[in-house]
Amino acid sequence: MTETDVQLYQKRVPIYPRSVKGRFRRLKWGILTLAYGVYFLLPWLPWDRVAGPQQAVSFDIHGRRFYLFDLTVHAQDIFWLAGFLVIGAFLLFFVTGIAGRVFCGYFCFQTLWTDVYILIERLVQGERPARIRLDKQPWGGGKLLKKGTTHLLWLLVAFLTGLSFTLYWGYAPELFTGFFTGQAPFPAYATTLFLTATTYVMAGLAREQVCTYMCPYARFQGAMFDRDTLIVAYDEARGEGSAGRHKVAKGLKTREERQTQGVGDCIDCGYCVQVCPTGIDIRNGMQYQCISCALCIDACDTIMDSMEWPRGLIKYTSDKAQHGEKTRLLKGKTIGYGVILLSAATALIVSMLNQVPLDISVSQVRQPLYVRLSDGRIQNSYEIKLNNKADLSYEVRLDVSGLGGAELDLGQLEHIVLHPDQRLQLFVKVRMRPHANQPEKKDFYFVVEPVGAGDIPQVKWPSVFYHPDD
Repeated sequence: MTETDVQLYQKRVPIYPRSVKGRFRRLKWGILTLAYGVYFLLPWLPWDRVAGPQQAVSFDIHGRRFYLFDLTVHAQDIFWLAGFLVIGAFLLFFVTGIAGRVFCGYFCFQTLWTDVYILIERLVQGERPARIRLDKQPWGGGKLLKKGTTHLLWLLVAFLTGLSFTLYWGYAPELFTGFFTGQAPFPAYATTLFLTATTYVMAGLAREQVCTYMCPYARFQGAMFDRDTLIVAYDEARGEGSAGRHKVAKGLKTREERQTQGVGDCIDCGYCVQVCPTGIDIRNGMQYQCISCALCIDACDTIMDSMEWPRGLIKYTSDKAQHGEKTRLLKGKTIGYGVILLSAATALIVSMLNQVPLDISVSQVRQPLYVRLSDGRIQNSYEIKLNNKADLSYEVRLDVSGLGGAELDLGQLEHIVLHPDQRLQLFVKVRMRPHANQPEKKDFYFVVEPVGAGDIPQVKWPSVFYHPDD
């Protein structure tokens, strides 16, 4: 091979997916409708809260809180995000080990948005043959109108996608109004513009290129496959027979005639290729571009039904099943994924259900570490942060424990009252008179006790009091 044989760039070959009806197409439409309904409507779902936005799901970056229905995630609960990521990763491993790349085919954002973009294209420009003819036509009024309408509708969907995402990061009714009156903050416009552009490019212009060349999951998902994993596969033995596939022709119209001549059930109509959103021919075997959307199964089943032949020429199966062996969906690897997934989900749920309603953190002021007062006492200073996660106001008493003879100075603050969802920062001083043979540092606790707050328990936080080394 010479240097001129190496091609670092391959020009995109346009793909014109044909529409298809069937059980998997209906399933994909159902999932798409549910996903779109949740994504676009959730920011508008009102939710009654004592404190915080009256919105079911809201991500308050400025206040460092995420509101998810009745759950409020504070900045110090960020480890929950790690839990979500672990659960997401092992859920992906678990499902992929059993059912292959179904996430790509049914749930991936790229797939969902591309489906809608292809639907718009088909509604405006027509079915696959019409779109191919339109692309081959010279530019004129009709072509310009259809192409322009398609791209305008794509941009509209992309804009709604970007704007809806932005609405999650503020109070949707106010942010929506402010957006169109020029009163919204700059990040709202920047985020909407960025997502509009990326959605338009990814789902409209790049499409299968994203799955084929950009998505890393397409490259490593094979590592999670084994011979028991379900894949979309063509029954080559049935489809090809001993003489290969052949179109329906004289003397090759019935199964009996075809089997007599060694011809398989595949009539080489190409319908399975035409409906594929990535443009592959599943009859050539398993390929990394396949997103397991099963539209080729619907296409083949449609043809088999029309021929009154049994379905299943293309179907979900496994490599073992194709070779006459028994498929085991639950094996050591998938059971291990399942156990980790279940454990992580249980730990996360337990952690959420046992969220502490009153949170405290203490930092010692270390410059200076201690001060000797004129009357001989030693003073240490601390920064205390109190976080009320409950939906009620209450007073708290702050004290120290384990530091006999110490005096806590709250400054001019006589009462500490925490309002719902309030984060309060205090600077306090602890003073005590040094004693003989006293250690250089002594451990103690800050104790926060809610007053009239029902079942909210007392909270302790460990700290250290330093003495000079006399």
